[in-house]
Amino acid sequence: MIKKGLSYDDTLLVPQYSDIRSRSEIDLSVNMGNGLYLTLPMLSAPMDTVTESDMAISMCNHGGAGIIHRYNTMEQQEKLIFDAAGTGVASLGAALGVSGDYLERAHMARSVGANFVCIDVAHGHHIMVKEALRHLRMLLGDNFHIMAGNIATLKGLNDLSDWGANSVKVGIGGGAICSTRIQTGHGVPGLQSVIDCAKTDRDVKIIADGGIKNSGDIVKALALGADAVMCGSLLAGTAESPGEIKMDSDGNSWKVYRGMASKEAQIDWRGKYSSLEGVSSQIPYRGDVAEVINDLERGIRSGLSYAGARNLAQLHSKAQMMTQTVSGLAESRTHITNRKW
Repeated sequence: MIKKGLSYDDTLLVPQYSDIRSRSEIDLSVNMGNGLYLTLPMLSAPMDTVTESDMAISMCNHGGAGIIHRYNTMEQQEKLIFDAAGTGVASLGAALGVSGDYLERAHMARSVGANFVCIDVAHGHHIMVKEALRHLRMLLGDNFHIMAGNIATLKGLNDLSDWGANSVKVGIGGGAICSTRIQTGHGVPGLQSVIDCAKTDRDVKIIADGGIKNSGDIVKALALGADAVMCGSLLAGTAESPGEIKMDSDGNSWKVYRGMASKEAQIDWRGKYSSLEGVSSQIPYRGDVAEVINDLERGIRSGLSYAGARNLAQLHSKAQMMTQTVSGLAESRTHITNRKW
């Protein structure tokens, strides 16, 4: 039997009775384990057009966490981590690969102020991730938070947990600039991966990564098993995202947003390209990321209120999901612009 997979747009959460009088009553905090504690369950993606020092500082100041990307020299990454850690942020991550200088980067990152590291590869259910997790755990000890990914299946989640990961990024091929599913034919719809992985019996935290377009998708991910979400395109194009603000001939301002497996990113990073599992695009400039984060947080708090949930644990237990048709999706959107009067 061929299994069906649900994406975010295929589903809705059913409204529940609520006695929540104010969104301020809602607690969005989550203990991710080994010293990583978030009061907003959001992390910024370790991409070179999303997270460097400024983004990491803003994310941490709002209760989330930023992960400094690895697409640079170790000296460049060290400066970015140090610049963010000098501000006293509580939750700061550093991305690593699984070859080359990843152990040296891990040691450096902890030394200059990162309080967790993230193995950041496209296919996390892989022998090189298994070996890297073993070596990192030996280097960093049992009490340092290690995040790893990406994976798309319960087996992948369980294996990474058994190999030493405290949290796992769940999602393959769903990112706005990711073309993995088109290029390779592999992937699982993002929400389905979260639903499947939520069945784990391991002590591991789930981070929904990819395919999240709005605060409603964040609420769905959190309701159906995720402990936190990772955002890329939602945070790109802001003042705090890396890159120059550019202007087109019509006076519209924008920034580059690109997948790290895109041809452009690979050439800039290592002078050549291999697989092409991402694209480079542009995104309208949106000003300070604080406004974006605040709007997302308001939507998340409203979402928990609709579920009658005062915290994420209650959301997990109370949420009820239904699938919707294509017509239901059209009805869910702001559709007045399509109306024929």
